Amino acid sequence: MKFFDLKKRDYTIIIGCGRLGANLANTLSNEGMDVLIMDESKDSFHRLDSNYGGLAVVGNGMEFSKLKEAQIDRASAVIAVTNDDNKNIMVAEIAREVFHVNKVIVRLNDPECETVYQELGIETICPSVLSIKEIDKILDSFP
Repeated sequence: MKFFDLKKRDYTIIIGCGRLGANLANTLSNEGMDVLIMDESKDSFHRLDSNYGGLAVVGNGMEFSKLKEAQIDRASAVIAVTNDDNKNIMVAEIAREVFHVNKVIVRLNDPECETVYQELGIETICPSVLSIKEIDKILDSFP
């Protein structure tokens, strides 16, 4: 597997190649960043643009061997965006505690978990909370 020259640039690992993960990987790749996306299903990679310049690895983001293969020890950021909150949390804890990745971001569907993980230094994105905030802004903008 060919890897980037990680000494020169930031390197982001994305776990989960659903709509969010694929769009994020495409965006970061288009911005010239070094990106690796991992998903358990090879079929998920069809969501990546034809000009995606990063790497795509089939594997489970909770497996140490796959994370080592992805060179997580060199990653500047790990972003877990699978549809499974428990998997995202586990990936985040492994990245933070075992591999000492500084920037760890997790998508959580359950807003009740958000505060706990933010206190642990893990950035969280919760679509339902973001949606509520945006809807509230829209409602406030009406006369």
